[in-house]
Amino acid sequence: MHEYRSYVAIGDSFTEGLGDDQPDGSVRGWADLVALGLALTSTTPVTYANLAIRGRLLAPIITGQLDAAIALHPALLSLNGGGNDILRPRVAIASIADQIEAAVDRASASGAHVLLVSGGNPSAHLPLGAVFQRRGDALAEAVRQRIPEHGVTFVDNWADPGLGDVRYWSRDKLHLNSRGHERVAGNVLAGLGLPVPDVSTGEVVAVPAQRTADYWREYVLPWVGRRITGRSSGDNREPKSAVLRPVEVPRA
Repeated sequence: MHEYRSYVAIGDSFTEGLGDDQPDGSVRGWADLVALGLALTSTTPVTYANLAIRGRLLAPIITGQLDAAIALHPALLSLNGGGNDILRPRVAIASIADQIEAAVDRASASGAHVLLVSGGNPSAHLPLGAVFQRRGDALAEAVRQRIPEHGVTFVDNWADPGLGDVRYWSRDKLHLNSRGHERVAGNVLAGLGLPVPDVSTGEVVAVPAQRTADYWREYVLPWVGRRITGRSSGDNREPKSAVLRPVEVPRA
């Protein structure tokens, strides 16, 4: 079993942990849980940084976060991106896949083991879900065709049928809830050949149904407004953890 003594995660809201809300108002997320899993199985302290920022398109992730991540010289570097790109009115799937492949090569060349993590598939619960399903399927297939030659750990959450259950998604139906993030963390740790810690938050509970008008007013229209004005939910936000810090392991 390989030990990774330092881990840096980059990406968008999926990697930041949006939807896995904590009592103090912070977000946790699958990457935090993977860091905990690394620490629980390591014979030495493990450090962790999370540079992900919600709303980011793939290009800013690669041009900004990846450079900062490589500068930290992690043993393990996870990359996720492209989810926000396929939500845009126009998207070039081949271009996104090419950017992901180039980012994987750069990260691997730094000496880090690269963990490429795809997001779960929320399309069954979203307005225009069929459109996003087609785009997501096309991107997933393009990435699958490119990655086997690169020697990375690829965790294909898009292909996890169980993760599509609405009970794993938050009220906005776009971001995973706590149990969804826990499931992704389990997929990632299993992909790395590591045991999955028991961090369950309890029974998987279905998201309460909302009237269509309420859902559009609370989630869809604000999202459309940001697209029209060129804004992002991540504007002026800083990473939740920009430097490597020791992972705290709960006492038994």
